[in-house]
Amino acid sequence: MFAPLPLDAGDAARAARYAAVRESIASLLEGQHDWVAAMATVACELHHAFAFYDWTGFYRAACADRLLIGPYQGGHGCLSIAFSRGVCGAAARTRQTQLVPDVRAFEGHIACASSTLSEIVVPVISPGGRLLGVLDVDSDAPAAFSAVDARSLEAICADLGARFAGAAHL
Repeated sequence: MFAPLPLDAGDAARAARYAAVRESIASLLEGQHDWVAAMATVACELHHAFAFYDWTGFYRAACADRLLIGPYQGGHGCLSIAFSRGVCGAAARTRQTQLVPDVRAFEGHIACASSTLSEIVVPVISPGGRLLGVLDVDSDAPAAFSAVDARSLEAICADLGARFAGAAHL
């Protein structure tokens, strides 16, 4: 494991850290077929790799219009989120990454923690287009996430989506 990367790390350092984390996740998940174990592993690896990650976790696509809390690192998260609400709901509904530099400016933001200032949420989608869940990362710093974070987290989520595309029950 490595020391958590600070918020002021440049794009090259962030990209390198994400590459190392992605490689670590791939190694840790080798032969793993349990969706919950995989989500827990990814949340843990990411959370401890970046000093500016305050809450890191998954919400599972439990039904057609609702997300349920999955494995996470950090304080308590919301237990259930409708697709029609918040940043996580927007990512689930649109199946697009939501990069929010100021959560107070995001209409309908759900404040699970009042200290959260910025957020990124990335959908986990199977190659066939099935929404499996979303990866949610919150930071207590404003504008903590960049395009580098988005691209890197999208790659990690694409790996997960491909790995668990055929899972009968998630």
